[in-house]
Amino acid sequence: MTPQEKAQQLYNDAYMRWCHELSHDKNVLTAKNICIYICNEVLGYMGADRGYEFWTKVKQEIKKL
Repeated sequence: MTPQEKAQQLYNDAYMRWCHELSHDKNVLTAKNICIYICNEVLGYMGADRGYEFWTKVKQEIKKL
C-alpha cells in the first residue's frame, strides 16, 4: 500500500466512523485532524524505525486531501 492509499483509507475510515453527521466543512477538517493525530501517535512510537518515512509521507498526503 502506498502512502497515498493509506492516507485515503485513514481519511475514509475517520470520515465514516466519526464525522458523517457534521456539516461538510467540519467533516473534512475533523477527519483530517483525526488522521493527523493517528499518524503522530504512530510516529511517536516508532522513532527512527523503518516505517517512519512511510508514516511521514502518509501524514503529508492527509494534509493534501
